[in-house]
Amino acid sequence: MAEPLLTITNLHAEIAEDGTEILKGVNLELNAGEIHAIMGPNGSGKSTLSKVISGHPAYEVTDGDILFRGESVLDMEADERARAGIFLAFQYPVEIPGVSVANFMRTALNAKRGEEVDIFDFQEELEGRMAMLEMDPVFAQRSVNDGFSGGEKKRNEILQLAMLEPALAVMDETDSGLDIDALKIVTAGINKIKAERPETTVLLITHYQRMLNYIKPDRVHVMAEGRIIRSGGPELALELEERGYDWIKEEISA
Repeated sequence: MAEPLLTITNLHAEIAEDGTEILKGVNLELNAGEIHAIMGPNGSGKSTLSKVISGHPAYEVTDGDILFRGESVLDMEADERARAGIFLAFQYPVEIPGVSVANFMRTALNAKRGEEVDIFDFQEELEGRMAMLEMDPVFAQRSVNDGFSGGEKKRNEILQLAMLEPALAVMDETDSGLDIDALKIVTAGINKIKAERPETTVLLITHYQRMLNYIKPDRVHVMAEGRIIRSGGPELALELEERGYDWIKEEISA
């Protein structure tokens, strides 16, 4: 049996600046090609987990380990993890005035592949990905996220996902701030990428069931107080939508 793509064991992490512990023993395992969703109330540690997986310098791991393809990533910088195949879609994508989407994407591809990407091959690839995601080609000449609507910012994240073709895509509350039309467009993009590359593993972090109406997870995990307290199938998300999170907290504390 193949080893898991991602294995998180007894992961503890704190805010580097003040030592506040956020993650308090997270255990999680994802196999290649699976879609997992992590749900939970505000302040449960979901976004922190996504940043720790990707190597965000604001957090320090104090115990446990993160194995990607069987090897620990704890000594790897964020850019090294990205080149290894870990992608993070931000909840609040950063604006980069003066840098076009096309130039940003070509620079990212050069870094990932370790060589200069032919400009004509890149242009053809970018246009193809934008067509797949039903994006206006003019979008490529705009500055990264500068003046973008919430939906456009998230679509730009999906474009990066499509171009970089990571093994693991961590989506940190990609549905945050989206109306229903924008949500349908973004989730359709993720589904197209999964259909094209079934081996891509996706970790969705979300508050709400509504995103899971469009992207069907293999497993759903509930996070609270810095750890995963319940795991189950897609039906768990429906139960959370109906009953909230208090019932699980009460079961754990009973």
